[in-house]
Amino acid sequence: MSRLCELTGKRPITGHNVSHANNKTKRRFLPNLCNVTLESDALGRSFSMRVSASALRSVDKIGGLDLFLLKARDETLPERALKIKKEVQRAGQDAGA
Repeated sequence: MSRLCELTGKRPITGHNVSHANNKTKRRFLPNLCNVTLESDALGRSFSMRVSASALRSVDKIGGLDLFLLKARDETLPERALKIKKEVQRAGQDAGA
């Protein structure tokens, strides 16, 4: 299973452990991923995702999965989140018409 946030695309980055003697050894900084089920109000269904804790806080702050996806730029969203965003936009257009 890849260590990739399904909402933001956040993935592991590399860096160094630096000792007191300034010796540097390679290390990986892993995202804090949580298995969550997020519910879409517009679609009336839920999605099971692997999301970083920071993205989960952002979803709560913005007001839910639908608003988070509509506010996010398409270039930053991973493929699965982009598909859900398109469905939410279609559902919004159908409700508005």
